[in-house]
Amino acid sequence: MAKIFRTAAALALSLSALGAAPAFAQDSAGSASTPNTDNGGDFAMVGLGAGYLPDYEGSDDYGVSPVPAAIGRVSGFNFLLIGNRLSVDLVPDNFGPGIDFQAGPVAAINTNRASTKGIEDDRIKALGKRKTAIEVGGYLGIAQTGVITSEFDRLSASVSYRKGVSGAHSAGIFTPTVSYMTPLSTRSIISVFVSAERAESGYARSYFGISPQESEDSGLPVYNARGGWKNWTLGSIGAVSLTGDLRNGLQAFGGVVYRRMLNDFAQSPVTSIAGDRNQWLGSVGLAYSF
Repeated sequence: MAKIFRTAAALALSLSALGAAPAFAQDSAGSASTPNTDNGGDFAMVGLGAGYLPDYEGSDDYGVSPVPAAIGRVSGFNFLLIGNRLSVDLVPDNFGPGIDFQAGPVAAINTNRASTKGIEDDRIKALGKRKTAIEVGGYLGIAQTGVITSEFDRLSASVSYRKGVSGAHSAGIFTPTVSYMTPLSTRSIISVFVSAERAESGYARSYFGISPQESEDSGLPVYNARGGWKNWTLGSIGAVSLTGDLRNGLQAFGGVVYRRMLNDFAQSPVTSIAGDRNQWLGSVGLAYSF
């Protein structure tokens, strides 16, 4: 039964990982009358979604991008790859109702404004490209399985911290996340989550600051962006089996996320003039569990 929660976690994170990276659920799910059959063996799920995303962080123009996903367990270690992010849980699972602890490394490749080809706004194009950022760090999480609806629903909380190491920026990004998942049956599941991001000043300057030369090139006013709380996010996603059981076979998923930019990240001309502090993200796709 654990595969249901892993599948739903990966699908939900195909949305949330666009800006936040919560720890992923790794426990059992199903109807109250269905036993937990997870024995700790290897497993995998792969998926591909189409994400409806802002052209850049803070944009009011949108485009469609692929969102690949893979989640599984190899030799007792759980891993999750969603789009540009990879995390590994190094703490052994609790294979039943109760408390589960999670901890491990996380890494991301941040391509925000690394290319101007997909950006419609000429003012943002004139600011120039940013280097691709490699961000590495870790996360800690705790989850309770068997909370409200059955012994299989799950409430989890996590915090992650990653830091730029490639020279694009050297700032840290702190992300707290709370999520709740519940199976409606062995055929369908729903998840909701809320998260936030706090970014250090180096990140703010790289993506939301505007120098005098950039102001002259773009026509946007000079802006000295400082670090702080960058955004909060609220999202929901559902998945349904196309072959009769979420534990194996083909699933379809879809979801929507609302993100609100905050403080200097919202007040920067990158957002307030050229974009919009209200951000919407959506995803639909298919996944296969085995």
